[in-house]
Amino acid sequence: MAPYASDDSTTAGEVDDLRAGRRKAARYIVPVTVVGVAAATIGLVPALASSGDPDLPKITAQQLIEKIAKSDVQQLSGTVKISTDLGLPDLGGLESSLASGAMGSDSGDGSSADPSAKLTALASGTHTLRVALDGPDRQKLSLLENASEYSLIHNGKDVWGYDSKSNEVFHGSAEESKAHDKRSGRSEEAPATPKDLTEEALKAVDDTTSVTVDGTAHVAGRDAYRLLIKPKQSGTTVGAITVAVDAKTGMPLKFTLTPSSGGSAVIDAGFTQVSFAKPASSTFDFTPPKGAKVTEEGELEGAAGEHGKGSKSEDEFRKEFEKEFGKELDGPKSEGKPGKASDGPEVIGEGWNSVAVFDTGGEGVPSGAEVGGDMGGFLDSLGDKVTGKFGSGTVFKTRLINALITDDGKVYVGAVDKNALVKAADSTK
Repeated sequence: MAPYASDDSTTAGEVDDLRAGRRKAARYIVPVTVVGVAAATIGLVPALASSGDPDLPKITAQQLIEKIAKSDVQQLSGTVKISTDLGLPDLGGLESSLASGAMGSDSGDGSSADPSAKLTALASGTHTLRVALDGPDRQKLSLLENASEYSLIHNGKDVWGYDSKSNEVFHGSAEESKAHDKRSGRSEEAPATPKDLTEEALKAVDDTTSVTVDGTAHVAGRDAYRLLIKPKQSGTTVGAITVAVDAKTGMPLKFTLTPSSGGSAVIDAGFTQVSFAKPASSTFDFTPPKGAKVTEEGELEGAAGEHGKGSKSEDEFRKEFEKEFGKELDGPKSEGKPGKASDGPEVIGEGWNSVAVFDTGGEGVPSGAEVGGDMGGFLDSLGDKVTGKFGSGTVFKTRLINALITDDGKVYVGAVDKNALVKAADSTK
């Protein structure tokens, strides 16, 4: 991968060290177990006052990234505030009904304590989390709501989810959760803490990126350096990513992404309080409350294949899809040859302007008029009709990730604007 663009003078040897440091940074993610947050590879812009910033020793961008890579915080507790603003329209409660349907809660087969559904709340709005960490085998995350609390606890071999509002409990094993994630292709963890998000952002850094140190700040009572990551390219929806890095431990404390269109941050997540002392052992203890409904992880997987009259298992759905469309659900087998479907989607462009291309093999999305109701209005509010050499299609937009779905079933998606998507589609013709 190409060297970082920085205001600092960087030798070839330092570039190699920097690459190694970035790879190593990925191994030092704070292992808080969070599932189902759909906010990929994004950061946060800290709302930090310019006055009263700490006077810290000078440091280069390379040195600061190496400091993040060497950070190995094993114990902490604190409070994190996370705000997400993708610019989606008000769904008027539609999102709740969709989530309810996905969980099968209308028929009682689901569990409100299942983390794969509960923590999708982090994908929008402002939320407060309490986090605790004591090594790789003990973590706790609590999502604080108006008059209730949802807690996800990993303690040794056990994973517990508890929804105080419904008094429901989810129970699984750490090993089974990892095996399920591998089978489903789902990431074990989704970014939720500043450290998680920093790791994802550093993966995107190459020679299309400027990386500099942008002064210092106070975050959660700690002295911190600010690492500024900015795309050099036009056409991307990413404006800048700022990471506040603890000067003593090297752990990211705050992580913010502002869009190229301006305005408020798309995602802003940071500690408001943090301690690096060892949490009390009792923090990770959990016993289902009296009268709570307890759902085992295996019961949910079984219900997914049996839920409702005429429901289908994953294998049955796959066979029906292949029969209907005359192709394999995962695309043609490539036998390891580059550019084929099993190697992942085709990618057009580079750096922050990269666009992934998928072929659904079917028709484009229906219009809002064809769908009707709340869902139809939702589709129309998101989509813009576009035309080009590729034909015609609809661009579905947020403040960060946009997607063009053509009328013949091709999907172009990336952190780029509408014109870049159309240009990418035209380049395939």
